[in-house]
Amino acid sequence: MRTILDIYKEYKIMPNLQMHMLRVAAVASIICDNFDEPLPKEDIITACLLHDTGNILKFKLGYFPEFLEPEGLEYWQKVKDKYKQKYGEDEHVATLKIAKELQASDQILELIYAISFVRAPITASEQKFGDKIVEYADSRVTPFGVVGLEDRLMDLRKRYDHKGGDTPERRAYEQAVRDIEQQIFVKCSIKPEDITDKSVAPVVTLLKNFVIK
Repeated sequence: MRTILDIYKEYKIMPNLQMHMLRVAAVASIICDNFDEPLPKEDIITACLLHDTGNILKFKLGYFPEFLEPEGLEYWQKVKDKYKQKYGEDEHVATLKIAKELQASDQILELIYAISFVRAPITASEQKFGDKIVEYADSRVTPFGVVGLEDRLMDLRKRYDHKGGDTPERRAYEQAVRDIEQQIFVKCSIKPEDITDKSVAPVVTLLKNFVIK
């Protein structure tokens, strides 16, 4: 049995990606602990801890130079090249392949699949709260930490402006995650503003020892 940090080491996951997934899982964990209906918490956390494992494929490695240390650009470029050779060029496909290598259940694979810019409007319209929570948790975490939803949407607009800026698809995504936030917290004993970098920090520490079964 391996902890998530064992898996991150085995798959050479960049430290910033590790921290992003840990924070997303921590946000989801806090929501699960304060939700008024039963949830598959372990599956939700597992999906969040694995959901971006293939993301090095889409990274412009020089965009955040501080994320390349201490190994450096050459090291991470070689890792990226090996990922491309083994898994192809699509980061979502790579992530699902890695999850399957780890023998993730169909339920976990479905939750990973639900964390999607394109699928957010569908998730908002359905009643699958596991899907809503994983999508929302990812929508609360920037590369530098947990922020409010509107701050996260602003961060995404800036980082993906090169993909067309204020498109109908982006507006649909943004409205969907706003709807999902309302749908989740009407069933929660906490408020969105209770989820902060400070409140997730101890959960992140615990999740570093989370065992992927």
